[in-house]
Amino acid sequence: MLEITSSNARNWSRLGSRGVFGQAILALAENRPDLMVLSADLGNSSGLGRFKQSYPDQFVNVGIAEQNMIGVAAGLAKENYTVFATSFAPFIAMRASEQIRMNMGYMGFNVKAVAIGSGVSMAYLGNSHYGIEDAAIMRAIPNITVVSPADCAEIVKCVYAAADFDGPMYIRLTGGPNNPMVYTEEYEFVIGKAITLREGSDITIIANGTMVYQSLEAAKLLEAQGISATVVNMHTIKPLDTSVIDKAVASSKLIVTVEEHSVIGGLGSAVAEYKSGLRNAPPQLTLGLPDHFGKTAEYPYLLDAYGLVAGKIAQSIAAKYAE
Repeated sequence: MLEITSSNARNWSRLGSRGVFGQAILALAENRPDLMVLSADLGNSSGLGRFKQSYPDQFVNVGIAEQNMIGVAAGLAKENYTVFATSFAPFIAMRASEQIRMNMGYMGFNVKAVAIGSGVSMAYLGNSHYGIEDAAIMRAIPNITVVSPADCAEIVKCVYAAADFDGPMYIRLTGGPNNPMVYTEEYEFVIGKAITLREGSDITIIANGTMVYQSLEAAKLLEAQGISATVVNMHTIKPLDTSVIDKAVASSKLIVTVEEHSVIGGLGSAVAEYKSGLRNAPPQLTLGLPDHFGKTAEYPYLLDAYGLVAGKIAQSIAAKYAE
């Protein structure tokens, strides 16, 4: 199993989410003859170049046919293989959504659908390749577990945990090369259990994916303004770890969600849905991608334009907190 060390974390950060996913799958295969990995003509783009060379009998390229890929994955899962199926987020989450609904959600086959390039990390490839609605679609399908790792180290943790997890799962990979680091040493990762990274007394920030790092940095800026923030890595969007929300409701004046996903239907919606059944819950600020198709541009520019960088996250939170 790949170990999280400061050196590994730095190397993985430079590789980015797709490269690290490929490394994790390659390492996993050493002791998993039951592993099968499928790609919809994006093996190299998914970081699987070395895997398909090393384990050609455990790799299938179905071509540009995402719907068929999920059907093939379900068939392999029925034969007791542990299956990872990969493509860009909008293609696997939307083009193949009916197949995921029936073969993974309804029939319960043990397939892990891995979305590469979620959020807006595909940059100049534009809106056709942006994954801005995928978590909303996937979490609406019964029986699908939805996970969005915080950084490259957590992608490694997630791949190993997913391989041992019995049931269909959607794994949402965000960020590009030089992905900021959240974790630089070993820690416990449990699907469905959030991780509190920072304790504070005034507000609670709940984030996932790339926004965990940005939220930690935003918390430092808020501290300088006299606002003490708890930061939670809610890597599993479904099932939601409601215990941390209960704690936030009891102790915080404001709950903030931050995600590289539409403000509709993702982490923010999941938290708000749960909060709606609680008495005397504090207000919520939902930060994410706006409900419209945006411009095509470089990834860092897009995050800044949408207010999903530490400085602008802190500004938005401070303004809401002052109301």
